[in-house]
Amino acid sequence: MELGQFLRARRTQTRPEQVGLTVGTGLRRTPGLRREELATLAGISIDYYVRLERGKETR
Repeated sequence: MELGQFLRARRTQTRPEQVGLTVGTGLRRTPGLRREELATLAGISIDYYVRLERGKETR
């Protein structure tokens, strides 16, 4: 769970413009990067990132 908490904390503290993404006109439900944006930037699948954040990935 510690890894998931760390990932969520860093994701919410990072704004899209800080990593070179353009900010759309739509409202964000949570501050910071969306999971999809972070996964794309990291070069991993969204599903894998979600498993990491939820603590489901053991490898």
